[in-house]
Amino acid sequence: MRNRKGLLTLIFIAALFVAGCVSGPQDNSGGNVGASGQCKRDPNGPVKIGFSMDTLKEERWQRDKELVEARAKERGATVIVQVANGDDKVQTQQAENLLTQCVDVLLVAPHNGEIAASIVESAKRQGVPVISYDRLIRNSDVDLYVSHQVAKIGEMQAQYALDHAPTGNYVLVKGSETDNNAILLNQGQMKVLDPAVASGKIKIVANQFAKEWKAIEALNIVENALTQNNNNIVAVVASNDGTAGGAIEALEGQKLAGKVVVTGQDADLAACQRIVAGKQSMTIYKPIKPLADSAVDAAIKLAHHETVDAKDKINNGKKDVPSILQEPISVDKNNINQTIIKDGYQKLEAVYQNIPKDQWPKTTARDERKTGSSLIIAVLSALLSVF
Repeated sequence: MRNRKGLLTLIFIAALFVAGCVSGPQDNSGGNVGASGQCKRDPNGPVKIGFSMDTLKEERWQRDKELVEARAKERGATVIVQVANGDDKVQTQQAENLLTQCVDVLLVAPHNGEIAASIVESAKRQGVPVISYDRLIRNSDVDLYVSHQVAKIGEMQAQYALDHAPTGNYVLVKGSETDNNAILLNQGQMKVLDPAVASGKIKIVANQFAKEWKAIEALNIVENALTQNNNNIVAVVASNDGTAGGAIEALEGQKLAGKVVVTGQDADLAACQRIVAGKQSMTIYKPIKPLADSAVDAAIKLAHHETVDAKDKINNGKKDVPSILQEPISVDKNNINQTIIKDGYQKLEAVYQNIPKDQWPKTTARDERKTGSSLIIAVLSALLSVF
């Protein structure tokens, strides 16, 4: 009897194995690869977006992921997210995996804008449109670029530094050399700073890439510049908030934090805390929701072979890529409450948590009523969803 049961079990397992070999691989979202290796897409099914991300290391990229997923859910689309953790080989493999899952559109935030061109080629062979998200994929037939006005951000950082430190020695901390945005930012910075350099008003004593946008790299760059110039530095044009944090750590070591202009970008919580504490001068606030919304909306249109309204064009070395570029906002201590906090991008109590409470901005009765109303609406919505 036991032998008979064992035999039946083996036959059952074998039957399952044969069945698995006969049908094409199918993912949980409904995509199906036929015997020819081509995806069979349901034109009436939900649009499936593959989102290939370089990293979730920085706070802002976590927001991108959450907001892309939220917008897709709102529009009835599905999103499959894969994160490469800064590894080009992994990102390429993950993108190939997304294509085997029969995504309708590929959204790519590349680690390396040059290497990611191979991802676009693979997608094109399968008839899948590609959107370059936040960072431009170079030398490729990418369908759309969705980002912020990157060169303008660099201009805004440099102009803020010049307005607050019009003469003296400058340090420029660029981002990752593999990130095209880092190059665009520096181009924007130099566009503003070059006339001041030519006139002799400022001197750039360092202009270096920070590998992988790492704070420790920025710290080393600024420490070396301080040593070589006897601490005579008036401004550090840091390209994002992470590198700004590293720069400020170096300045703190010489008791110069708050005395040297330091720029940033991304409106990270730590940067906002440094701004209200007087250690970081400014950041560039880039509302992520419009970026994420435009990417998902465009992906759905591309999946349906509809025209995407892209007013700008950015050349990626191969073509003028239709582009949707969002407007950045310069933020410092004077307008942080009216921008980042008012929009709910960062909470007031989190931004000011290291500041004595008697120095917090005063909330008005109108603000309190608004907060109370929002809470009531949220509670009612939750109750309605139950019933």
